[in-house]
Amino acid sequence: MLTKRIVPCLDIKDGRTVKGINFVNIRDAGDPVELGATYAQQGADELVFLDISATNEQRKTFASLVKDIARHINIPFTVGGGISSVADVAPLLEAGADKVSINSAAVRNPNLIDELSRAFGAQCIVLAIDARKIDNAWTVHTHGGKNPTDKNLFSWAKEGQERGAGEILFTSMDHDGTKAGFANDPLARLHELLQIPVIASGGAGNMEHFTDVFTLGKADAALAASIFHFGEIKIPELKSYLHQKQIHVRMD
Repeated sequence: MLTKRIVPCLDIKDGRTVKGINFVNIRDAGDPVELGATYAQQGADELVFLDISATNEQRKTFASLVKDIARHINIPFTVGGGISSVADVAPLLEAGADKVSINSAAVRNPNLIDELSRAFGAQCIVLAIDARKIDNAWTVHTHGGKNPTDKNLFSWAKEGQERGAGEILFTSMDHDGTKAGFANDPLARLHELLQIPVIASGGAGNMEHFTDVFTLGKADAALAASIFHFGEIKIPELKSYLHQKQIHVRMD
């Protein structure tokens, strides 16, 4: 059995880690470099850093911040926000990132997935998909969840895989920040549909939710933010709990 991954996510705005509920009501959660280093020490498997205002403000993720993060951690990390070309990616990988996450720019220009995959390899490319249920269909949104599109979660994830994405990061906007559990039904459907790993995001509130997302949702990795940032769940305790539930996780 493949090891399931625990992935803290740090949403960054103006150089600070922030967290909201359903993509709004943003509040400060601390310094991203310090938090990242703490999670690495605690046994996180990977980290995700997303510059959440980069696309809306039409600027690029700061390579200098990526370099600072890389100096303080020893686990793989993904960065995203404002990436829209091959030229945007090289500085981030050179600064120490292991993968990049693309979202709005890929919806606008699906060929971007092909271009990045050819240039850097599928293992570097994470297609992030923000979706919410509208009229019984999971509708993809862009620009930090602000703009609904004509794309469906499942067909877009399949197209992303075919174009060369190495992973899908699916955030349920309906579950984000609610602490009511992950969107296990669509996650299980993605698992059946795809051959690449699926990272679940949105809804983590307690340890049982992680058990559910790995068993019912069939996710390969589970991403969470506020429960880690505000100390509600500690990663070592979470991994011990999952281990007791016979879910295969990396134990330090």
